Amino acid sequence: MHHLSNLHDLFVHELRDLYSAEQQLISALPKMSQAASTPDLRQAFDHHLDQTRNHVSRLDKIFTRLGTTSAGDECEAMKGLVKEGETIINAQGHAVVKDAALIGAAQRVEHYEIAAYGTARTYAEELGYDDMANWLQETLDEEGATNKKLTKLAEGGWLRSGINEEARS
Repeated sequence: MHHLSNLHDLFVHELRDLYSAEQQLISALPKMSQAASTPDLRQAFDHHLDQTRNHVSRLDKIFTRLGTTSAGDECEAMKGLVKEGETIINAQGHAVVKDAALIGAAQRVEHYEIAAYGTARTYAEELGYDDMANWLQETLDEEGATNKKLTKLAEGGWLRSGINEEARS
């Protein structure tokens, strides 16, 4: 971890961690989309990829405003979450079960991002960076909406009926 002498240093560190996380997601989401067997799940991953690119743009705007760069450490938490997702992508088995596993992996990512963006937004508020806090809140709202969409897909009934249909065959 870098030297953290004040809240501003911690804020920049959190932003760099988020930037790394988002960059890793830009690489991972197309693979998750390709691995999904249902059009709704593929669409959810593709939509989140577009959102993720916008999240990176917002972070770039914040770095510019702060007069610093996104260069920093790799987000180890996202690295682990992406690795878990790759394990699911490469797994063999029933397509609907894999989709359920992909949703679980994606929700773990969303929960990490929700926690991280909430933390960064709070730091921005404490530092009086109101515009940055608003941009981070916008991303936080999108992450929350994506999580809710994934929950809706998981609870939509296709999972249970698909597995039961396969079991009867």
